Amino acid sequence: MRIIALLLVAIVALSHMGFLVLEMLLWTDPVGQRVFGTTPEFAAASKVLAANQGLYNGFLAAGLLWGLVAGRRDVKVFFLCCVMVAGVYGGLTAKMSILYVQAAPALAALLAVLATPTPRVRHRL
Repeated sequence: MRIIALLLVAIVALSHMGFLVLEMLLWTDPVGQRVFGTTPEFAAASKVLAANQGLYNGFLAAGLLWGLVAGRRDVKVFFLCCVMVAGVYGGLTAKMSILYVQAAPALAALLAVLATPTPRVRHRL
């Protein structure tokens, strides 16, 4: 279960790094417009907002990677919950597919992390 949890958290982190690239760098590019279903006019008008959103996605990815590298279950749980809240909010307010692309993978990763037993620490006196 530990390997599955690590892989799922890594997938969520990598997807948010991808969102960062799409929103900060490719928003006005035809690729970004195709992914998000925007017009060139809308993409140009909302470029700054999209970049801001991409930056936030980068912070989520950084937090998840921190949790993975440091082996910190609490950090992984916190950032997975953040991703889920953002995904639910986005799904309810912007586009329902965000629930499936963002919130559902985060929920799967969170359940896997919580199902993984934490190693016992032996204290020496």
